[in-house]
Amino acid sequence: MLGIDVVTIFPAMMQGPLSDGIVRRAVEAGLARIDVHDLRDFTDDRHRSVDDAPFGGGPGMVMKAEPFFRAREAVLPAGPGPRDAVVLLSPRGAPFAQSTAERYARLDRLVLLCGRYEGIDERVAEAVATEEVSLGDFVLTGGEVAALAVIEATVRLIPGALGDDGSAGADSFADGILDCPHYTRPAVVRGTGVPEPLLSGDHARIRRWRRKEALRATRERRPDLLHAAPLTPEDEVLLRELEHEDVSAHVAVKH
Repeated sequence: MLGIDVVTIFPAMMQGPLSDGIVRRAVEAGLARIDVHDLRDFTDDRHRSVDDAPFGGGPGMVMKAEPFFRAREAVLPAGPGPRDAVVLLSPRGAPFAQSTAERYARLDRLVLLCGRYEGIDERVAEAVATEEVSLGDFVLTGGEVAALAVIEATVRLIPGALGDDGSAGADSFADGILDCPHYTRPAVVRGTGVPEPLLSGDHARIRRWRRKEALRATRERRPDLLHAAPLTPEDEVLLRELEHEDVSAHVAVKH
């Protein structure tokens, strides 16, 4: 079972999202355990202060290091082991990816540290966290929303968390490329129909169409992914078909 600990000054922000959907079902099934800790419980002054003015001056406040040290010691008294991760959610961190979620899903313990204000004392990154993770090149008010994203992306990959264990394998990024388009009933919506291969009943044709459309979406929207994706010989054939279609369409437009 994966144990997840979230350290935050706003524990109430975590309650709603964690009490519904796949995450709740995974917890109820004993596949994961999630505990939310109030960082203020690890302070020792009557105001329960978690921040102070930055050395050297400047705007904003900086979160103190000591409460994070104490929180980590409370949840991992012996320190992080090889199957534990203490993650500082930070815009300076490594990009969070599907492969990161897959790694976290195989851990015994995942501790997520949520910052606020102008930043966190650097000694937390150096001596408390084992790694820093970022959701992307943008800034959030705090780490709580990022923590929720990490939890959902991770928990859904734990075997048994999804109703259909094959669903995770069909996700975007599962094999390095984006997912294909999906359709459901009715077959025509406001004059727009479903691609004919999906209605053919030919499973080999459907599989090939889905793979080709997944490659098309990746090529058009995230071509950077194709450089690292483990492409098969069939994928190479489908990509050449897409290139030929582009050339043909360009010629048709010129005429």
